[in-house]
Amino acid sequence: MRALDIAATGMQAQQTNVEVISNNLANMTTTGFKRQRAEFQDLIYQNLRRVGSNSSDSGSIVPSGAQVGLGVKTAAIYRIDEQGNLQQTSNTLDLAIQGNGFFQVTLPDGETAYTRDGTFGLAPDGTIVTADGYTVVPGIQVPTNATAVTVNTSGQVQATIAGQTAPQTLGQLQLAAFPNDAGLAAQGDNMYLQTSASGQPVTGNPATTGYGTVMQGFIETSNVNVVTEITNLITAQRAYEMNSRVISTSDDMLSTLTNLR
Repeated sequence: MRALDIAATGMQAQQTNVEVISNNLANMTTTGFKRQRAEFQDLIYQNLRRVGSNSSDSGSIVPSGAQVGLGVKTAAIYRIDEQGNLQQTSNTLDLAIQGNGFFQVTLPDGETAYTRDGTFGLAPDGTIVTADGYTVVPGIQVPTNATAVTVNTSGQVQATIAGQTAPQTLGQLQLAAFPNDAGLAAQGDNMYLQTSASGQPVTGNPATTGYGTVMQGFIETSNVNVVTEITNLITAQRAYEMNSRVISTSDDMLSTLTNLR
């Protein structure tokens, strides 16, 4: 009874689908979160009668054959890297990227991570850091006597120093772009790491060709669409129920065979 195993793969696939949807909904208010979508592929087929085989000695060809599919499998879970909305916070070191690119962050082990979460702050020495205290590349330090910090759309960081009229340039933020953003490995804490699938990062100044602009006093919200996710959740639930009904039907058929006399 192939239907039992086939329906079981369907239930497992829809369970994965629901898990992906639930993660999207759980992160609907996570800064810079990118929603995901599960993709599925059919499993191999069992040939009961091979298509294109000879049906007689005269050379006649079987036109369609008979193949029975053996179920479904999870092929990939894609990350949809569309732009999230920009929410104004008016916080000086809240930065959002409008367009392509990632902020670069130095992790404690020296590895570089990438993020769209621009909720930054200052370390005790004045270095611009993430909410977890990781240094934002290139490690710009704000003087303790600075009365205001400005980050323009091209990523240049300037500070107004007490007693000085002209602002002082502190450094230049750069963004990293990848040939395949979906190939980045999510590590949690709104961080991504480079992989062989993502390709090598190419860095450049914001507001130049191929890179987005930096918006000071804004954060990028999650790109999760609640209505779409709820619709997908209902579809996944119904698909799960239908596969479970197949298992019940197969069980009834086996019960009928068992009771034959």
